[in-house]
Amino acid sequence: MLKELLKELKKAAFSVLPIYILVILLALTGLAPLSGYEILTFSVSTLLAAAGIGLFSFGADRAMTPIGKKVGRGITKQGRIWVLLTVVFIFGFFITAAEPDLAVLAGQTASVIGRRALIFSISAGVAIFLLLAVMKIVKKTDLIRLLGVIYTAVFGILCLLVFRGEEKVAALCFDSGGVTTGPMTVPFLMALGAGVASVLSQKKEKDASFGFIAFSSAGPVLVMLLIMLFSKGSPEYELADYSTGTGFGARLLSALAEKFSDVGVAVAVIAVCFVVIDIIFIRSGWRRVVQLLLGLGFVLAGLVLFLAAIDCSYMAVGFGIGTALAGKPAPWAVILCFVFGALTVIAEPAISILISQVEEITNGTVRRRPMLAALVFGVGSAIAAAALRIYFSFSILYILIPGYTLCFILSFMIPRIYTAIAFDAGGVASGPLTSSFILPLVLGLCSEAAGPGSILSQGFGVVALVALSPILSIEILGFVSRRRAISRSRKNIKKILEGEDDKLIVFDAS
Repeated sequence: MLKELLKELKKAAFSVLPIYILVILLALTGLAPLSGYEILTFSVSTLLAAAGIGLFSFGADRAMTPIGKKVGRGITKQGRIWVLLTVVFIFGFFITAAEPDLAVLAGQTASVIGRRALIFSISAGVAIFLLLAVMKIVKKTDLIRLLGVIYTAVFGILCLLVFRGEEKVAALCFDSGGVTTGPMTVPFLMALGAGVASVLSQKKEKDASFGFIAFSSAGPVLVMLLIMLFSKGSPEYELADYSTGTGFGARLLSALAEKFSDVGVAVAVIAVCFVVIDIIFIRSGWRRVVQLLLGLGFVLAGLVLFLAAIDCSYMAVGFGIGTALAGKPAPWAVILCFVFGALTVIAEPAISILISQVEEITNGTVRRRPMLAALVFGVGSAIAAAALRIYFSFSILYILIPGYTLCFILSFMIPRIYTAIAFDAGGVASGPLTSSFILPLVLGLCSEAAGPGSILSQGFGVVALVALSPILSIEILGFVSRRRAISRSRKNIKKILEGEDDKLIVFDAS
């Protein structure tokens, strides 16, 4: 156990090291003017973040994934659909309500929509759309058809908002979809989907277990658009305070207490619900239950450390780097945004869990390295696009509408498994580092390059772009993979047809 924990801590350290080195290099070269105090606090925060990622990954493998599979499989085997739907709704609502990424976004947008109203609305949206994900498996409905209907409704409502002259809220609404699928929800929901699909689907239907994350991302967008459609007045954004301040130790202790309260609620909901379900339906035995609860303890400790660390330093450093980049030539700013985006996705806690589960479910058909490369390139391109949008001041709809249209076109040209993975990966890529480091970086760049008044329309939307880019990159990966398979097949057939056939085969008709 200790050996495996140390292995996860080592992997976590290497995942955050590239971002740390890049920030330090920018500080030493003067591209990002950070004081010695800020460098020190950033260094300490990076150590704590690495420890948090390691503890979380260790606990997720031993608790979140097994619990999700047990709950999904155990409840489904009862044959009572209403019980399954009730459990999924409860888990979906409370885990989303306590999702750290959502709390970060709610804090940064409190001047636009109330914190509690935002959290409640998005949590309800996720829970409702998770019911659709379950019914997709039960009714064996095609994922793309359902997502096509949902996104048609999304862009239909968006057109009404544009007609009313409220296009600037589009970016914020799409951002809400990305933050709901963070480190708490991703491992549990993916495992839950795998558990339900293992009972209701055939083995050849490898894509059946995917889609829970995709629905969790689409639901909040639709809910937020409806809220904006029926709300009165035009929302305005007030820039949050990103100053570092003094007293790092006191701020760290305060952040640890706050995150323990936030994350503790989600972990407690999972623990209590699982124990009750296990007693009634699964009956794993008290020793196995204790092991799983201990794993949840590692998840709790890891997330608290990670989120407190990035709150204490990463948000302020990200905003400071963004304001500094605004004074540099635009090409350099765009290139550095690409690099930060590429490095961020490597450090996201939920990415490694997604890739591992994809490898397991597809039996190695979708391999780790090509998928990670697609995610790295996609997210880097998304952050670069967010910077370009600030400099050229164009609507996010010029990216989202063609982007999602291309996604659905590609879905008919590639194996279904790639499409299912792609839409799930879109939600996973936009994790806590995106909302707590990349988003402040882009807001800092926007506030200096375009002015604070343009933040709502030009600054927000980076999370939405991060959610879109992996869908495209993985579907393109699937398209290339399919073309290569067709090419190999044609070459093999050509070799057979061109080969010398000097043997006469006689069939005995008797």
